Amino acid sequence: MSVQPKKELGQHFLVDENILGVIGRLAALSKDDAVLEIGPGLGVLTAYLSDRVASVVAVEVDRQLESRLRERFAGCTNVELVFGDALRLDLATIAPRARKLVANLPYNVAAPLLVESLDGLPAIDLWCVMLQREVADRLVASPATKAYGAVSVLVQLVCERTGFHPVARTAFRPRPNVDSALVALRRKGLPDGYARVKRVVESAFAHRRKTLANSLELSHLSTRDRTVLALNELGRPATVRAEELRPDEFVTLAKALV
Repeated sequence: MSVQPKKELGQHFLVDENILGVIGRLAALSKDDAVLEIGPGLGVLTAYLSDRVASVVAVEVDRQLESRLRERFAGCTNVELVFGDALRLDLATIAPRARKLVANLPYNVAAPLLVESLDGLPAIDLWCVMLQREVADRLVASPATKAYGAVSVLVQLVCERTGFHPVARTAFRPRPNVDSALVALRRKGLPDGYARVKRVVESAFAHRRKTLANSLELSHLSTRDRTVLALNELGRPATVRAEELRPDEFVTLAKALV
């Protein structure tokens, strides 16, 4: 039975199996690994993983794929299929042994899934994920550039990029209208007070045309005067915008605003 990808779910099924070897290399797969996969689609990557690691928990939101996936992996004792929205499920409970997240992430939720996994999945120490090229570039963007934003800051605070591989549009069905890339990230560790830092970062970038101090006030996280005082201690003017601050400066700012 033919399966039609759903545009509203950001589905682009991986069909080029040559990419699987690149994923295996960037994810540094071993037979002892416990892996979490989000968005298995037709199960191409899932099957590759199941042959090479100890266990795979694959989370799929599309219930129309359930019968196909259950049939395909009926004899695989090391594959567990879970159906539901990965942004709503308690993934840490569903896959408590997982130390790697390896996935062709649905494009429409890739960035929030990645950001939420940084602290929501503290046991994950390596990510190997397929992303839109634009999102992949944001992860390592420098301050004061167009691509730099909340995702850049949070990922750079927690991870270092260890691998990158551009992927052709022909690797998917249907072909996406954007370029893609595989990105590998390794956890460095969560900064102290990360939950507070995350709130400050997300609030700071919530109003990109405003100064950082005004954006935090509009987000009801801090008064403008209080933020200006904290920025002065950083050696930054009251007119500074969020995209001008380095990731480490956000950590210092968050501590000052506690």
